[in-house]
Amino acid sequence: MASIDDPLLLLRQSIAAGSKIIATTSPDSSDEAPLSTATHLIFTHPVRKAVPIDAATRFTSTEGKAVDLRSIYFAWLNHDVAIPEYNAVATKLNDEMAGSATVHMFAFVERLVLFTFLEGASEESEFIKPLAGDKDAATGAGTTATGAALKAAPATSGRAGRGAIDPRLAQIYDGERRMGDRNTVLRGIKPTDFSHVRKLAAPFMTRKPGQAPQPSAATAAAAANASLALNQKPARRPDPIILLSPSASALLRMSNAKAFLEGGRYMPPETNTSTSMLHISRTLKDIDPSRPMRFILVEGPEQFKPEYWNRVVAVFTTGQAWQFKNYRWSNPAELFKHVLGVYLGWRGDEPPEAVRAFGHKVLACSVEKWRDPGQLGAETSRWRDREVVEAIWKGIEANMRAKGWRKDAAPGAI
Repeated sequence: MASIDDPLLLLRQSIAAGSKIIATTSPDSSDEAPLSTATHLIFTHPVRKAVPIDAATRFTSTEGKAVDLRSIYFAWLNHDVAIPEYNAVATKLNDEMAGSATVHMFAFVERLVLFTFLEGASEESEFIKPLAGDKDAATGAGTTATGAALKAAPATSGRAGRGAIDPRLAQIYDGERRMGDRNTVLRGIKPTDFSHVRKLAAPFMTRKPGQAPQPSAATAAAAANASLALNQKPARRPDPIILLSPSASALLRMSNAKAFLEGGRYMPPETNTSTSMLHISRTLKDIDPSRPMRFILVEGPEQFKPEYWNRVVAVFTTGQAWQFKNYRWSNPAELFKHVLGVYLGWRGDEPPEAVRAFGHKVLACSVEKWRDPGQLGAETSRWRDREVVEAIWKGIEANMRAKGWRKDAAPGAI
């Protein structure tokens, strides 16, 4: 019943089901209370469950500390809020609690991992410890008892957020023959020590005349360790980052970037938007033709760690120098030696003098001027938008290949 007892999974299942979550001052109460005075969270899906609001969860911060349920729930309530606004309301909540408790202020990467997990887009992360049930299932993988399969099935169903397993399906699992993997078939559930075989084989492994000497035990062990290191599961390739211009005069903002870069159609940006981060997908055939690559779009590097700059693949600019004030390279000439620059303007208008001064490191693109769709012939010119988008992605892909992006690896430095 890990899905019923784990606060993180309870919150994820409640979000998926759209069920109500109530902050109360008593486990038996249904009256909603402010988070500053609440002592419990009442979950109504899949069953009514009261969880202490200060209970530690499986989510660990970058400092290695377990994050409490109040901080997790508060971050989710503000998941559409920009990070500066989130930090402001978190500080206000801490002031209201006057030291009795403190909410954790999530960093940029922590928010990204947490929201991806709660929305059901990922199952595991370096910030989220596995459930105890997961470890038990892995330990008992080699047993032949059919009851283990029956117990593992509901836990798997709970992790996927689909509720308890169907009784008929459980009966079918109970009648299945457990096959096991190659390790359990060849070696059983306990590892076997074959070191004594080396002594028995030594008389038969004597060196013949002209034959190269046999490696020592230390050399053989080092080679075996190197082989194991090569066969380990490679680290997951990080998502590349695209920086948009925060200028109000920019044609491409957070509100219309997804429709343009992913859908191939330009729409004017909205003036009021609280979105601080976007995800878009694009298949880059010369880097990874087998699966789409996910890109992260942000307007500023305020929450960047130093290593995030190695993942920046493009910077959209309007030519205004203040945009680069907080960048790793505040000088545009130096910046565009490391990162591809992109300027998007209206067709027929000359790029600003500052953009032309940046040189060939900035890709200048133009889209047809926006006209009210109600006007006659307004839609006939929008077919060129996709042509512009393809040119932008072609430039980004070429720059990524040159910087060392591969199917399973990202560059260590740009």
